[in-house]
Amino acid sequence: MKSKYTFITLLIVSSIFLVAVFSIGGVLSAPNQTKIGAMPVALKGKNVTFTSKTGQSLSGWFVRGNIERGGVLLMHGVRSNRREMIERAIFLNQSGYSVLLFDFQAHGESPGKHITFGYLESQDAETAFTYLEKQIEVKSIGVIGMSLGGASAILGNVSKRAKAIVLEAVYPTLEEAVQNRISMRLGKLGRYLSPLILFQIEPRLGFNPKLLEPIKYLSKIEIPLFIIAGTNDKHTTLSESKRMYNEALEPKQFWAVQGAEHEDFYQYAPVVYQEKILSFFTQYL
Repeated sequence: MKSKYTFITLLIVSSIFLVAVFSIGGVLSAPNQTKIGAMPVALKGKNVTFTSKTGQSLSGWFVRGNIERGGVLLMHGVRSNRREMIERAIFLNQSGYSVLLFDFQAHGESPGKHITFGYLESQDAETAFTYLEKQIEVKSIGVIGMSLGGASAILGNVSKRAKAIVLEAVYPTLEEAVQNRISMRLGKLGRYLSPLILFQIEPRLGFNPKLLEPIKYLSKIEIPLFIIAGTNDKHTTLSESKRMYNEALEPKQFWAVQGAEHEDFYQYAPVVYQEKILSFFTQYL
């Protein structure tokens, strides 16, 4: 009788565990849509919409700069939206660049069923790049991508079309990204849970997570790269960012932001950030 109750208890515990793991997978990929509100007064641009290659309508802001300058495509991080890029848009536009900041599908005001960690977002990035390219006269475009935004630039064709790319806290592989995030919350147990989370991706979202390994693309990107990492980042660790840098071709730059976690590096060190970004784009755009 005791063994019977033990078996039932284990069955119940296992069932609860599996339901919890499945729920975590659902939360990670759930849309994060929200009302964006009016464009800041400092950005004298226009509201724009364009249709991604995936068929989703994407919302954004376009701000025209000087005719002689190029443009910069600004792409936010996961579970965020274009407002994350406002300060970057302001100082870049004040420096003469045209800028486009938009919401990835399933983010901000752009509809979508799931967040796909760069799989579909890479097609959004390519569509946004094409839109910006059509708006400006000088076909010289740089990209700043935070986390998901940077991964999307690498995983798609944007990295083949841009003149220079800034990658901020971009994960080397989705496997590491998931493991880091689960381990931060559950400790060593995260190592065992992360494979179960990853196992859900293909049946739930329709693609193999092995496709999302930005580090494998870096050795094929033949444009200048600037990789930025926080020294205290636990989502994308400093060692992971250094691996990304080591895989990249020259010309390349690396900035380890002392004390920064997985956060907005512009907000953390605005003066230095502006100096480094403007120097990078002045040299390569």
